[in-house]
Amino acid sequence: MRITPIHETLRRLRNRDVQSADLVRDCLNAIQNPSGEGERTFTQVYEGISNPSGNGPLAGLPISIKDLFDVAGEVTTAGSKVLRKRKPAQADAVVVQRLKAAGAVIVGRTNMTEFAFSGLGLNAHYGTPGNAFDRESGRIPGGSSSGAAVSVTDGMSHAAIGTDTGGSIRIPAALCGLTGFKPTSRRVSCEGIIPLSFTLDSVGPIAPTVACCELLDSVLAGETYVPAPEAQVSDIHLGVLQGHVLEALEDNVARAFQEALDIFSRLGAHIEPIIFSALEEIPLLNKKGGFSAYESFAWHRSLLEESSEEYDPRVKVRIERGRDITAAEYQDLIAKRNAICNLACDAFKEFDAILLPTTPRIAPRITDLIESDEAYFDANAALLRNPSVFNFLDGAALSIPCHRPDHPPVGLMIAGPSMSDKKILSVGKALERLLSKAGIATHQTDSGD
Repeated sequence: MRITPIHETLRRLRNRDVQSADLVRDCLNAIQNPSGEGERTFTQVYEGISNPSGNGPLAGLPISIKDLFDVAGEVTTAGSKVLRKRKPAQADAVVVQRLKAAGAVIVGRTNMTEFAFSGLGLNAHYGTPGNAFDRESGRIPGGSSSGAAVSVTDGMSHAAIGTDTGGSIRIPAALCGLTGFKPTSRRVSCEGIIPLSFTLDSVGPIAPTVACCELLDSVLAGETYVPAPEAQVSDIHLGVLQGHVLEALEDNVARAFQEALDIFSRLGAHIEPIIFSALEEIPLLNKKGGFSAYESFAWHRSLLEESSEEYDPRVKVRIERGRDITAAEYQDLIAKRNAICNLACDAFKEFDAILLPTTPRIAPRITDLIESDEAYFDANAALLRNPSVFNFLDGAALSIPCHRPDHPPVGLMIAGPSMSDKKILSVGKALERLLSKAGIATHQTDSGD
């Protein structure tokens, strides 16, 4: 199934070949299809259909937003039952304001892991939307932005906005055959968003192509859209990160990742391994739960005292790990992270981008994870392992599809240090094009005009 890049749709809207109301109606029909995933994909649907006025960069484009973002007059539940009695938001989140100002039509809020605290996408309260790949077997979409990805693969929106604290945009993008971009955290405001970790939370898009993500990123960041020139392949210097990020790769992932590297090398990119010795310190520093556990527990402490029984037990146990992290340990974590981020900037400066598999596994089956805590926590740790590195490093990271058609979706991560966003998007467009020429990219690339 070909998913239309948003620049192509926006051109059709500008040329009046299609009306926004028609696109929205198609999305709503897909959401309401009783045999589809709409009920598990959305926690709220906005059913009004109109042709918006204005000529913003996203004018008329149907987009979904994760159920973490405030919308004025509505309760933001973050995929939970705990917050259903919370007071309605008084204002839109900053990113929602920017989407509306750009002319986007928000079709609804998407389902997610409760409070965004898992990379799997399971939701014990509202159900789990099924991955479009191997839907008969019922595989996870990845999380925590689970509904975001499925809303795009199933034609319920043309792009989705999610959050990424340890991979929550890139994991579902990788497992669902889409493109996801995690910007440097401070570039996009988190005002009006229910936090998981104030330190690590990032806001970004899930969409068909890199150019789609680039346009959406500019809107989210409040920047004027100026497409970065596509990097010249012969000038690209790529580092393949070594260490635990390459361990225990499933066969489908190892094969797709190696084929992508072979294609880039054959077509002129310069590729070499890079050993970043501080990489192995990151799992040790996060052993007690890290920033996410400490900061989420601080936010949830009173709610846990009042409504502990309403939490998904698998989410609650991760939040409560923060109870055992002392203020001194937290301050030590901040200092050590800053030091490692500085080391990463120095180690990566000779490379245009760092490559690694987005996840070491393809999407597991939902039922396997529901039935076993051991399987659940094992899969969760595995899927978060690689993407969380670049949250810790305060970097920019992109996941693009690197699997062949009719194969299980696999993501290739293209990453760099803090504020390397434009370079990563530029390199991403070039590598995406190489994969497309080799018959690997799932979706046709667009020019970004």
